[in-house]
Amino acid sequence: MQKKFNGTATQPRLSVFCSDKQLYAMLVDDKNKKCLFYGSTLQKSFRDNPPCSTVEAAQRVGEALVKACVDLNINEISSYDRNGFGRGERLNAFEIAISNFGFLPR
Repeated sequence: MQKKFNGTATQPRLSVFCSDKQLYAMLVDDKNKKCLFYGSTLQKSFRDNPPCSTVEAAQRVGEALVKACVDLNINEISSYDRNGFGRGERLNAFEIAISNFGFLPR
């Protein structure tokens, strides 16, 4: 399975998982087997300041991912893995936040 993915430190793979209520996003460097960024709508830093819905928290996760990419000098991702999920409200809010940075073509 790992041969299929080709994330590096400068072009990581973006993996997103949506459960019934939450969204989880990771930037993965497959060559060094490291997670460069992890964010979820469960984290209090995204939910509490100010209190928000899950959709707004998903947008904040996308904005935090963009900040992490700027800090790590990452300008593009190698692949975008949605794990087979369709585009719901949370995933749309997340994708809009990261597409403003230029990761996803709209």
